[in-house]
Amino acid sequence: MKNTRRIIIDTDPGIDDAAAIAAALFDERLDIRLFTTVAGNVSVDKVTKNLLKLLAFWDQTIPVAIGSDRPLLREAINASDVHGNSGMDGYDFPESKYELLTKNHAVIEMYKVLMDSKVKTTIVGIGPLTNIALLLRLYPECAEKIEELVIMGGALGRGNQGVLSEFNIAADPEAAKIVFESKISLTMVGLDVGEKALVLPKEREQIQKMNKTGDMIDHLFRKYRGGSLDTGLKMYDGCAIAYLLAPEMFDVKQAYVAVETQGMLTAGATLVDLDGYLGKEDNCRVCVDLDEQRFRQWFLEAIEKCD
Repeated sequence: MKNTRRIIIDTDPGIDDAAAIAAALFDERLDIRLFTTVAGNVSVDKVTKNLLKLLAFWDQTIPVAIGSDRPLLREAINASDVHGNSGMDGYDFPESKYELLTKNHAVIEMYKVLMDSKVKTTIVGIGPLTNIALLLRLYPECAEKIEELVIMGGALGRGNQGVLSEFNIAADPEAAKIVFESKISLTMVGLDVGEKALVLPKEREQIQKMNKTGDMIDHLFRKYRGGSLDTGLKMYDGCAIAYLLAPEMFDVKQAYVAVETQGMLTAGATLVDLDGYLGKEDNCRVCVDLDEQRFRQWFLEAIEKCD
């Protein structure tokens, strides 16, 4: 397929993950070569089951590799208070397509996809960064095969897991530090733009009536605690896919981003040095603002494409 971007999606579904995956699957500009799973919103077993249910729902045959079941050094946390006990409550899915599972760990499968291609691949991380950090440590030669890392994670200011930490980074700060210090082309699509990426009630009503995907997502939305049905639901992970497909809707700044791993109260915080106080070379493109109206229109059009 011409003019497509070859990608791997590393994910922890998750209700907003499900919406992001829908947007990616049905856009002909993206060529998804592999899904990998990581413990995050709920356990790795649960998120893998959720991903396989989604692929069965859409009758997709993209390989799935199970990844890390815990952070590099810390005890696991989860976001079941936001996504429900299963991570994807609210809809009666078909049975998971377990035949899509690969035999190897996610990191090995990522390595194979990267190294077996003459074309560079973008890795989209919409969960904790454990798998990606392990890939970079175990197979440093992969760096030259990665076109870009696009991650949903981090925050310019206040957090949603700790005072200053966003969930995906707080879940594994040591992994995030490895990724941000990798010197690979990196884009941070963080909490600040995710807070503005709202599906408002009127859009939700449109989505519900669009197609079977819209009906499924609407059912999930009713169980989602990322925002509210009345004031708008936050599509954090959808922002990462939106950035791939419509980067012009984002205001992006170059900056040095450090990940705090030592602070007793601030572990997982991302220090986004927009003004060069630290005297460090920029290592990241940071999405600092979002055209909210354009995002909502993009999201509607993305779900409308879903079969």
